[in-house]
Amino acid sequence: MDWLEALILGLIQGITEFLPVSSSGHLELGKVLLNVEAQDDITFTVVVHGATVLSTLVVFFKEVWELLKGSFKFKWNPETQYLAKIVVSMIPVVIVGLFLEDYIESFFGGKIQFVGLMLIVTSILLSLTYFLRNKIQERKLGYGSAFAMGVAQAFAVLPGISRSGATIATGILMGNDKKEIAQFSFLMVLVPIIAANVKSLIDFDGAGAIAGAAIGSIPLLIGFLAAFITGWLACSWMVNLVKKGKLIWFALYCFVIGLLAIISGFII
Repeated sequence: MDWLEALILGLIQGITEFLPVSSSGHLELGKVLLNVEAQDDITFTVVVHGATVLSTLVVFFKEVWELLKGSFKFKWNPETQYLAKIVVSMIPVVIVGLFLEDYIESFFGGKIQFVGLMLIVTSILLSLTYFLRNKIQERKLGYGSAFAMGVAQAFAVLPGISRSGATIATGILMGNDKKEIAQFSFLMVLVPIIAANVKSLIDFDGAGAIAGAAIGSIPLLIGFLAAFITGWLACSWMVNLVKKGKLIWFALYCFVIGLLAIISGFII
């Protein structure tokens, strides 16, 4: 992987991690188009995901700090309850990670037709939030909604299912406040992403070292900076878009890209 490929993939990760268009799906499509070797995936994927985690912490620094301060009071206060909801939302993805990891990995590796189909599923989810918007009464985020968003996040481990799109759409369809849903969607993923990256480094230490040597420090740095800067901008933008309920354009985008991916699968 050279610096230009790292820049392109870093930009793809940073932008699509927060926009409801599936970062994993776009990374898979990008790797196919750029013909990136599989051995380069491990270290680079960990680096760019770490960059987007950092950008989330920057955007929501105040909220995260308040949650941490409140939790250290060791009381059943709003901050502790919020963290408890995040823990509840993590249950489905933990189950998937522990018992279905090998099965999930079988869907990666250039299967662009499958990615295209999942992008269309994402499109349908986002479309529902638009067409049913006048029939939904908003309420405060509860534990049931947190768990349902967790289930959506678990399905989003499949390339092409947007994590932010699936979780935000689920939260909105269950009648939760849009602003609260956007924030919760981005905060609930922090621990699973960090845990997955740490696990990748532990499980693939040797392969990671080889990939790191093959990629080089400059492309890794470029990929990290590209993912961090675009992730910061995309996260801030997405929060405002969710509050305004303007997700239908992303639904159309996912449908078109998904359809093109399916067609390309028959040609490539």
